[in-house]
Amino acid sequence: MVSAYAELEELMRDRLGGRECLYVPSCRFGLYLALRHWCEPGGRVLMSPVNDDVIFFVVLAAGLRPVQAPLDPRDGSVDAAAVPDSVWSGLSAVLTTNLYGNPDPAPELRERCDRLGIPLIEDAAHAIGSTTGGRPVGTYGEASVFSLSKHVHARTGGFLSLADPALRGELGAARDALLHPTRAAAELAHLARPYAEAAVRGLRLTGAARAALRALGLEEREEIRMPLRPDALERALPTAPALEPFHPWVRVDMHAYRLRPGTAKLRRTGRRLARLDGVLAAHRAGTARLLAGEYGAGADAEAQPLFRVPLLVEDRDAAVAALARRRITTGYVYDPPLDAYAGEAFTDPSPAPEPAAWFARHALPVDPRRADEVLPALRTAGIRPAHPSTAPGGAR
Repeated sequence: MVSAYAELEELMRDRLGGRECLYVPSCRFGLYLALRHWCEPGGRVLMSPVNDDVIFFVVLAAGLRPVQAPLDPRDGSVDAAAVPDSVWSGLSAVLTTNLYGNPDPAPELRERCDRLGIPLIEDAAHAIGSTTGGRPVGTYGEASVFSLSKHVHARTGGFLSLADPALRGELGAARDALLHPTRAAAELAHLARPYAEAAVRGLRLTGAARAALRALGLEEREEIRMPLRPDALERALPTAPALEPFHPWVRVDMHAYRLRPGTAKLRRTGRRLARLDGVLAAHRAGTARLLAGEYGAGADAEAQPLFRVPLLVEDRDAAVAALARRRITTGYVYDPPLDAYAGEAFTDPSPAPEPAAWFARHALPVDPRRADEVLPALRTAGIRPAHPSTAPGGAR
């Protein structure tokens, strides 16, 4: 098992310029390990309010208080300049999101964290190929986490990347102590799932497919956000930083998030990771086309290989319906923002929430590899673009 991990870790290490990498069964599990190691329970962590709610619950499970950050309405990145000094002074750590692959301002956040003497932890789940400041996303923080379920499409696994390689042994031991043993049924389900999904798509049984995924615990959301269940969450909070009491929230859509992978799963993951450059090239090309259109914020000189491109539309429901008619699925919508979702009982609200709320309402995340289908579908349906200059408090 160690040698199988080592092969994957070496592939990722090369991508990050030699930075140490530790294989983990999921990005959320790696993030929990990082928060436990670098943050004392009771600390406050600055994070994005437009984010997967699973990450919110991981922060709570680590015994920490989420503090929601202001965002740039153009792309959902953290607006570091809009964070008041009174908020900075009370933080124990900063957690980036790099939403959809759009980089948060890591160089600026790194400087702030150094000044305050607190760790920067980068969630690079969507940003395995993105860069900022001339460096890969995930090379600025004391720790960073990557997902192999997104661009790599391995549906399992990730990495915890470390600035200090001397910590590998300690964090590797912490990982192993929390992992659950391999289950043969889970391995078989993982290996069979791509074929089952392809067959269902070919037969146009999308509804049946989603029902089957829900039955397997692979898709559990009826709405964008999972049910908060505040009474149960209130009972779980005093147990943090124990992970088990938060399992009902942290496991959502990925019950194997802390399951030790088997050999077959690792081999398939390695094959997919080795083909990542081609995937990134396709994502980069599609991103450039989408951002250059009327629904994008304009393409940079060199587009990032975004996992999803957040087009900005006036009526997202109508846009989603227009794409669905072309059999283009829209996912990874994070609305409402976490402070509106969870309330002040469980998080500190953003000091400037309006731009984040505007972005969450108007962002239409689409797969850049389908750019040539998405733009005609939106134009034919008469979908109007939204403009960040109209966001309350977010004019640029």
